[in-house]
Amino acid sequence: MTNKIYNLVIVGYGGMGSYHAKLLKENQSIQVIGTFDILKEKKAASLADGYKVYESYSAVLSDKDVDLVLIATPNDVHKEIAIAALNANKHVICEKPVTIYSEDLEEIIQVAEATKRTFVVHQNRRWDKDFLTIKKIYDEHIIGDVFHVESRVQGANGIPGDWRHLKAPGGGMLLDWGVHLLDQLLFMVDSKIARVYANLSFVLGDEVDDGFQTIITFENGSTALIEVGTTNFIQLPRWYVKGTTGTAVIEDWSIAGKIVTQNFGTDIEAPKPIQAGQGLTKTMAPPSEAAVSTSNLPEVEQTMESFYDNVISVIEEKAEPIVKNTEVLRVLQLIETIFKAAETNQVIKDFDSYKPDIM
Repeated sequence: MTNKIYNLVIVGYGGMGSYHAKLLKENQSIQVIGTFDILKEKKAASLADGYKVYESYSAVLSDKDVDLVLIATPNDVHKEIAIAALNANKHVICEKPVTIYSEDLEEIIQVAEATKRTFVVHQNRRWDKDFLTIKKIYDEHIIGDVFHVESRVQGANGIPGDWRHLKAPGGGMLLDWGVHLLDQLLFMVDSKIARVYANLSFVLGDEVDDGFQTIITFENGSTALIEVGTTNFIQLPRWYVKGTTGTAVIEDWSIAGKIVTQNFGTDIEAPKPIQAGQGLTKTMAPPSEAAVSTSNLPEVEQTMESFYDNVISVIEEKAEPIVKNTEVLRVLQLIETIFKAAETNQVIKDFDSYKPDIM
């Protein structure tokens, strides 16, 4: 890494803003020199944590010592904050979802290109160990060719008690959590999207979705079920993945799970029918002990540069961004398609036809 220390100001010192501040204390190339927030309690929290508090956003932009602006505000103001920072010759890190609408991100990208400043979205869950484990299974064909992926996060605490209950600032679980799961999926599966179907949940009575399910079919024939729920008192596995020679499951973020693969051989005993309720079944009978092997999930070595270090490498033109803006744009457009599929109760088949530039 560089010997230069980059000065960063956090705009929005709530949960994510203060979280970034804690993480950046361990970074050798970026130092947080201040914050800006419109709320008095957030200003007080920033001062208590030892940071300079800017009294206006214009003061942040006019400070020549500021190299980087990190945006951790509600989603609806990301665009105006980002464009102002880029035009003020600052590099920008933005929380997800980067914008509510894809056309707003396209505007930001145009400004970043015109100003020759770096703009990166914090899609941090590309570094999650559970995802990297599944990606290793997928990339290395550990269970053969993967043809179906189920990825879900579920809880029973409802929507967080803040602006995420509201539509205008970009609340709801599709934008809040769906943006992570869809980003992971598209980062892993190298195929165009053929069909999208979805439904949203509004059981809590909010004006935004409290959960969703979407089924995505890729042109290579593989499928994915992506699901987020906030009213699940019993959670299903975080990951359930099927391949041509086996199945992998990860129960939760503790990476508890296993792989079961098929054994091949002429001497393997065929399954015997079992009593199933009021009938018999051979199809759904468990395989014999000789027919399958159970193994631990593979160990994953972290080979990707860390998010913050990669941002600096991009600024210094030493590396490509791990989170590319074109990839983030594709995820946003997929989210828009999911909203459309749910609203119309239709399978959307023209995803690629109106988004040819980013596929």
